[in-house]
This record gives sequence, C-alpha cells and structure tokens, in this order.
Amino acid sequence: MRENAPFKYDIVGSFLRPGYLKQARADYADGKITAEELKKVENEAITDLIAKQKAVGLPVITDGEFRRSSWHLDFMWAFHGVGHEKTKEGIPFQGEAALIDDTFLVGKVSVDSHPFVEHFKFVKQFEDENTVARQTIPAPAQFLFQMITPGNLERTKAVYPNEEELIQDIAEGYKKVIRDLYAAGCKNIQFDDCTWGVCVDPNACFIFGTDEAGLQEIIEKLIWINNLAMEDKPEDLVINTHICRGNFHSTWACQGGYDRVAKDLFAKENVNAFYLEFDDERSGDFEPLQYVSKGKKVVLGLITTKSPILENKDNIIKRIREAEKYIPLERLCLSPQCGFASTEEGNKLTEEEQWAKLKLVQEIANEVWK
Repeated sequence: MRENAPFKYDIVGSFLRPGYLKQARADYADGKITAEELKKVENEAITDLIAKQKAVGLPVITDGEFRRSSWHLDFMWAFHGVGHEKTKEGIPFQGEAALIDDTFLVGKVSVDSHPFVEHFKFVKQFEDENTVARQTIPAPAQFLFQMITPGNLERTKAVYPNEEELIQDIAEGYKKVIRDLYAAGCKNIQFDDCTWGVCVDPNACFIFGTDEAGLQEIIEKLIWINNLAMEDKPEDLVINTHICRGNFHSTWACQGGYDRVAKDLFAKENVNAFYLEFDDERSGDFEPLQYVSKGKKVVLGLITTKSPILENKDNIIKRIREAEKYIPLERLCLSPQCGFASTEEGNKLTEEEQWAKLKLVQEIANEVWK
C-alpha cells in the first residue's frame, strides 16, 4: 500500500501552523532565538502534526511544510545561483497581495546537499505499516516559471542567454535532489505546480508577455522540464503532481478550466497521478479528464481548504459520479483541492475545521470506494 500513492483518501500536504510555531519563526527572524532553538520547536510541532495525521486515519504523512515560509520559494533558495529579497509589491491574488520574497537568479543554478532531504528524514522515522512519508516540492516547471516571468527575465538572460541551458541545469539539480531523497528512503514525491493555473487563465498571454503561439511553446517547455527532471528515476519511486490556481490566505490568483492544457499536460507529463483543483467554478468542469492517459490516476480536489464551511457529503459524491463519466472510478481518488497553508500565514479556518475537512474526505472515500 505504501508504494501506491495516490490513495483514495489523500491530502496535498501543507497544514495550518500552530501559534507557538509561528511565534518561534518570528523570534528567530528577529534574532531572539537560535537556529537550533527554532529547529527544536519545529520538531515538536511536526511530531504532534504527524500524530494527528495518523489519528485521522491518513495513509500518508508530511511535515505540513512547517519548516518553510512558502510552499515553493524556500526550496529554490537552497540552490546555488538563486537570490531573494523582501518584496515591495508581492504577488497579486484576488483582493490581497502575497508578500513573499522576490526570488531571482544571481548565478548558474546547481545544488549540493538540499535541506529538504534532512526534513524528509525526520518524517521518515514516523512511517509505519499504515503510512508512507511524502515529500512535497515545487515542480521543476515552477522553478523555471519563477525565472522567466517578465519581471525576472532580464536578470535571467544576463546569467543564461540560452534558456535551454537553464532548463538543463534546473533539471539536473532536481535529479540530484530526487536521488538524495530516494537514498533517504523516500518513495513518494509530489511536484506542486501552479504554472498550469497561469496557462489556463484568460490573461495567460499577458502574464507571460507572449501571444497564443508563444503560450503553446511555453506549455511544451513546462512539460519538457518536468519530464526531464524525472528521467531515470527509480521504478519504485512514485512522483505525482498537484495543480492549482494559487492558494494564499484563502485567496486565489488564477482561474480557468483545464481545457487549454489538457491534451498536452494530461497525456504527456510522466507522473503517476494528477492532484487537481475542482472545488469551485474557477476550475471548470470534468470534461478535460478524458485526456488523462491510461494508467494515470486523478485525485479530485473537491473539498476546499479556502473556507471553514463543511461541504455536503451527498453533493461531493454526486460530483465524483460526474467525474466518473470521463475516467473510471478505480482511477479516481479524493482530497482537498490544495493545502491548508501554502504559506505560513495559512488559510482562514481553524485547526479544528481543518481536521473536520479531512474526516469528511475519509468518510466519503470509505463510502464511494467500499
């Protein structure tokens, strides 16, 4: 069981940070506690989180991304050639800006010992016969996207006049991290990828600074870099991907159904499963699922992490039956549409409401996949 993610009852990976952990991270940033003191608090919070994940019956355990400020940027900062600084404007979300660090290239991309490998080892010790430890990381496409957006493109071209060299270097860095995670006992990696949310947005061409033909080239490039990073992976290492349209403080960044990318992404990306956002009308309908290639699974993100309101069980089951028109039930699973805290701020619900959402996912999964 532990090597066959996705699971019928699944998660995306991030969880609300407890108050004492947020305080410790703030104290560390202010120089009030040492890195070792912060690590001790993180270890305590993650140990407690894993116990709660097991108590709610999850077959997968994560560290909740408790050692990160954001779901993707901390991973990039551990690479050589990547710089960052406090942002002045942030990233625009619906009604609010995500004030996460501006992140850009300052040199050639490479990686030595990535700290996420040690993060995984801490979670790995809690595996048992009922659970598998998962490591979530931003997709290679997300790394590339960060560096080729119009605001970063000039800096990137100064380091990499040839974009293909950048793609190769990012992919090689990922291959090393993947090898190191596998050597540490990791059998389940999740690529988190918001680039597709941008590609399907009505403003995609404007965001990328291109036209429709250029957007198609970008789509092909994003699939290429993801597949390149997964080349030569061990057979028993499962790599899945989670796709959404932005998740910050219960707000979103992009909208649009999967139609624009489905024929390329769902058929050509060499992952084991797609964890897809389907919690509201921004994600479109299930028709694009017909393009998911045979053998790949889909995890329906039907339970929202953006609201504390608990979904109606019968409505969710009805939607699973609608998805079943396009892909067989045995290839479908269920999870929340995203994490509960893609950044350390977290979404606007309580920890109690968070766990109630997961209990509902379990209840529905047990009923649908008896």
